[in-house]
Amino acid sequence: MDIYKINDIAKLIEGNSYVGRGIVIGKSSDGKKACAAYFIMGRSNNSRNRVFTERDGVLYTEPFDAGKVEDPSLIIYAALREYKNKLIVTNGDQTDTIYEGIKAGGSFSGALATREFEPDCPNFTPRISGMLTFHRGDFTYDMSILKSADEKGSACCRYTFSYPALPGLGHFIHTYVCDGSPIPTFQGEPERVAIPDDIDEFTDSLWNALDPNNKISLYVRYVDLETGEAENRLINKNV
Repeated sequence: MDIYKINDIAKLIEGNSYVGRGIVIGKSSDGKKACAAYFIMGRSNNSRNRVFTERDGVLYTEPFDAGKVEDPSLIIYAALREYKNKLIVTNGDQTDTIYEGIKAGGSFSGALATREFEPDCPNFTPRISGMLTFHRGDFTYDMSILKSADEKGSACCRYTFSYPALPGLGHFIHTYVCDGSPIPTFQGEPERVAIPDDIDEFTDSLWNALDPNNKISLYVRYVDLETGEAENRLINKNV
């Protein structure tokens, strides 16, 4: 087993009908750009009734048809936002928890210590989060997963991973292993994946690999490490 293998993210996803929500963070192969990506999938009508919208640099999940919303509590939130030299991306309203914690002088892991997995028994969907910290033309990044300790949801396990940014390498974390009932939670460390130089190449590869019936939206941001200029791609299945 090659523990340093860098995978093609499309090959990790293809043929898997439900990996849930996913976050990818890493550095382009030329070492010039930071990459952050987030996608959502859904099985229920409530989950599928969503789109990504971007306003003032903040990415939101919002209803596609407001009249069909059943329960907004776990599906409507700010998914990506910035604070000073931090870029935060998560699969829930813990985006704001991290944002407020950092703003108050706290840490990524400290903010998430106040949160736990989603209360959607029997799945107990994990909360996955990531944060890039930019400094002197480079960056480091942290990723987290908060997951149930057992099938009863009686306690929360918290895992935090901290990474240097290496050219061509990214890490991919998602909520589920695959479809099921209940849905099996992601296991192990974030997966090592390749980050190409071209944002469109990466966006197209990821979007096309996601199951066509269950994918909903994808957002990708590349940040030039020299200039700080951001380039974004946003795809919604519901248009």
